[in-house]
Amino acid sequence: MPQVADRPDVQMLDNFIGGRWVKAQTDACFDVHNPAVGSVIGRTPLSTAADVDAAVEAAARAFPSWRDTAVNARAQVLYKFKALLEQHVDEIARLVTTEHGKTLDEARGSVRRAIECVEVACGAPSLLQGAALEDIASGIDCHVVRQPLGVVAAIAPFNFPAMVPMWFLPFGIASGNTFVLKPSEQVPWSQRRMTDLLQQSDLPPGVVNLVNGGSDVVNAICDHQGIRAVSFVGSTAVAKHVYQRATHAGKRVQALGGAKNFIVVMPDADLDRSIGVISESFYGCAGERCLAGSVLVPVGGVHAEARDRLVAAAKALKVGDGAQPGVTMGPVISAKHRDRVLSYIDRGVAEGASLLVDGRGTRVENRPDGYFVGPTVFDQVSPRMAIGREEIFGPVASICPVKSLDEALGLIESHPNANATSIFTSSGKAAREFAKQATASMVGVNIGVAAPMAYFPFGGAKDSFFGDLKAHGRDAWEFYTDKKVTISRWF
Repeated sequence: MPQVADRPDVQMLDNFIGGRWVKAQTDACFDVHNPAVGSVIGRTPLSTAADVDAAVEAAARAFPSWRDTAVNARAQVLYKFKALLEQHVDEIARLVTTEHGKTLDEARGSVRRAIECVEVACGAPSLLQGAALEDIASGIDCHVVRQPLGVVAAIAPFNFPAMVPMWFLPFGIASGNTFVLKPSEQVPWSQRRMTDLLQQSDLPPGVVNLVNGGSDVVNAICDHQGIRAVSFVGSTAVAKHVYQRATHAGKRVQALGGAKNFIVVMPDADLDRSIGVISESFYGCAGERCLAGSVLVPVGGVHAEARDRLVAAAKALKVGDGAQPGVTMGPVISAKHRDRVLSYIDRGVAEGASLLVDGRGTRVENRPDGYFVGPTVFDQVSPRMAIGREEIFGPVASICPVKSLDEALGLIESHPNANATSIFTSSGKAAREFAKQATASMVGVNIGVAAPMAYFPFGGAKDSFFGDLKAHGRDAWEFYTDKKVTISRWF
């Protein structure tokens, strides 16, 4: 069997710089796998700081004319891009499923959310407007305009390869900035295809550039003096690293980190309507999302019924290749990550939690080399246990029963992460108290995945977010522009 680097059927990806695909200045690469099959489907070049330099230089050259392009003309590029994305939804979704493993329905949903972000950014002519006031003093007027920053960059995660880059890119370029995107080295294909579609949208060369790579590219982006702002999504440890390193270099930064999301179920919750939503929160996308449910917190007497219903829902899931019909949960991203998730299940057993559904032995017919972990349920989980405290990022549900809503809120407040949280209840009083007191920045009431639409801000609190301005929504226009104030008097 030849080495991957010697196989002619395995493609080495290129970078996109200055309006064309170019070879990276390196021979080092990362093997990209189809996680449902375990086979190599491509190679991501582990680009260097020199590749980042080339991308920033191209973006800097493109910036003056792009900045001076009328905002409605910039929006027209995004309208064309949106139309092309609409035409290619299924194609991009299949690329996402192939490189990531999530089911086709999940992939299509993520592409639809990407399109939604582009659609919102098309409103730039209205959303970028400034403010003015005449006669702030006798004969003196004042007006405020938004101006682009220059070259900006985004570092994307593996779990939503088509969607997360669109949290940033359309808003960045609609504001008049030029852009450098670094995809996750594990999932480069869908972003490559979307870049091709951008190129077909009358986007001038150099406005958007793509540099593949790993940590060297991340650090080069953080350090580069030509980059004015950085957006990041990933684990808390890396988010903190990016925030500290990039702000030290004088950049504006929004770094979205990890999560441990608590889902509270009150005794008056409508479980007939709720349990499917709760199960999807835990097991959708194999638990590999920052808004996934992590800990189920049943309050009082609802513990037994909520537990039994979650167990039944977990057992009803069909694990397999996300490209196959009828599959409701795909693999995790890699063999390494599968082993990490399995190690957490081992630790949960060792720490004394009650294992009700064990996903360690899951096997999929005709996919013996896929990276599968079955849905898993633990009961009687303590926040002192690793499975109750640490982000697993896999299909593992921990049940931590409490006696009261106040105890549930205390449990949530004690955790250092605060990304999203939800409550299931029929009580307006309980829902209001929960929404007011919960430390997470994204709160769901009878909603399993509290994901804001693209016209609202997305981001957590505490160790789940580093920065001041969050992703998309009105914060995007604040993040990607500087407000210039002009005070004038004419004689």
